[in-house]
Amino acid sequence: MEPSPPSVLLLIPAYNEEQRIEPVLRDYAEYFQKHYPAKFEILVVLNGCVDRTMDVVNRVSQTFPSVSGLDFPQAIGKGGALIEGLKFASQYDLVGYVDADGATAPKDFHDLVRQTDAADCVVGSRWIPGAVLHQAQTSRRQFAGRVFHLIVEMLFWMGIRDTQCGAKVMRSEAIELVHENLRISDMAFDINLLYALKRAKFKILEYPTVWTDKVGSKVTLGKTSLTMFLSVIRVRLVYSPFYAWLTPLKPLETWLYRKLRAPLPRQGLGKPSKATAEMLKSEARKTELLPQNPPPATDKQ
Repeated sequence: MEPSPPSVLLLIPAYNEEQRIEPVLRDYAEYFQKHYPAKFEILVVLNGCVDRTMDVVNRVSQTFPSVSGLDFPQAIGKGGALIEGLKFASQYDLVGYVDADGATAPKDFHDLVRQTDAADCVVGSRWIPGAVLHQAQTSRRQFAGRVFHLIVEMLFWMGIRDTQCGAKVMRSEAIELVHENLRISDMAFDINLLYALKRAKFKILEYPTVWTDKVGSKVTLGKTSLTMFLSVIRVRLVYSPFYAWLTPLKPLETWLYRKLRAPLPRQGLGKPSKATAEMLKSEARKTELLPQNPPPATDKQ
């Protein structure tokens, strides 16, 4: 008898995605409802949305109860949204994430899930043989991406061709171990995550994916590139023996991030959607019903 597939939590960070996210949510929920026999749930983590993205999430959840949302009224960044969403990893076997624009189709994310038998973290890659790009990025964005890759490789030597693809899936036990080391809340979060996993000796597999560039990107190339560069340097310094010496420069670091309007990680949970609130209440009830083990007996001296 074959073992049942692992349970999966899919995180989708969202910033003002009212116009684009509904078909993405419906496509993912419908696909995995039909093709995945195990537990598969989608958690949209809203990052300072000022539009009606949460209304869209709630509307979709009425048809697909596997979809829920977690709303942060203030902007916490894409990385900050993922850091918060990853706090739910312990309730599932696998946890992954994709972009809210649908650049990665459900079938292609499913392909990544299938590879988790061979690795602790599977990274969708647009830059290795077998990858398929539809409506590729502009030459300027491609050039910026390649320069960023060279900088990352020189600093971290991870051997990963595409750290920034928005599709990844990890074993939950790996995330639980490295979660406290995740600090970067902007677009450079992926570097923080992958380097933390690498240092913890988890196996990372880069797998060719199918990727479609979508119109409507909210990324400002110049500002985002500078923020990501600053964050990558920060990650490198955190893991260096000299980081403690740089404490006096902390005010300068904070000033730079604020000047760039770059988000910092937030503590605590945001305001959950109705579906997420019910999930949290259910988990709390389960915990209350668990029998309490008596303390182990000790030998009297």
